[in-house]
Amino acid sequence: MVLLGLAACGAEPKWASDEAVARARYVHNEPPSVTLYTVISSRNGSGAHSGLLINGSERIMFDPAGTWHHPALPERNDVHFGVTPKMLTFYIDYHARETFDVIEQKIMVSPGVAELVAQRAKDYGAVPKAQCANSISAILGGVPGFESLPQTYYPNKLSAAFGGLPGVTSRKITDDDADDNHGVLLVQLGDPRLQ
Repeated sequence: MVLLGLAACGAEPKWASDEAVARARYVHNEPPSVTLYTVISSRNGSGAHSGLLINGSERIMFDPAGTWHHPALPERNDVHFGVTPKMLTFYIDYHARETFDVIEQKIMVSPGVAELVAQRAKDYGAVPKAQCANSISAILGGVPGFESLPQTYYPNKLSAAFGGLPGVTSRKITDDDADDNHGVLLVQLGDPRLQ
């Protein structure tokens, strides 16, 4: 059932207010970057979900048709605003568990490329079920530096192509938490925004 929850990537249109989005705005101190997150089965290596972190003039998470959310983070369709380091840790912890690993692939980009990718993500709209990788590959398609990426429905195929881009750094995140334990970090972080 957990695999279905991740692989199906259930979508719901949402539209947070301008005030909520402005209030949550978070600017990260690292250079502009685009980071692909791929959730893979630790049992058979199949791809279950894709998400895209964009660090530009603000840091946002495009989690197309994903099930991750937090009431402290305003969302417009599948774009989450205010992705602080603790919220990113929560995102990763939500997906990484005994049956799923997370592959993080980051590439530094120019400020202009980061803004282009962010705007495309904001403009994309709510993503239908099972189209997480397809929507990300559509957003990145034709963007300078990402021209070689294929249009694909498959998270692993997108991850393999993204990993072949010059300058990408990668890491694999594993966690032995039980499948029903992926909300524990929410309390452990102790951040008032997470309560």
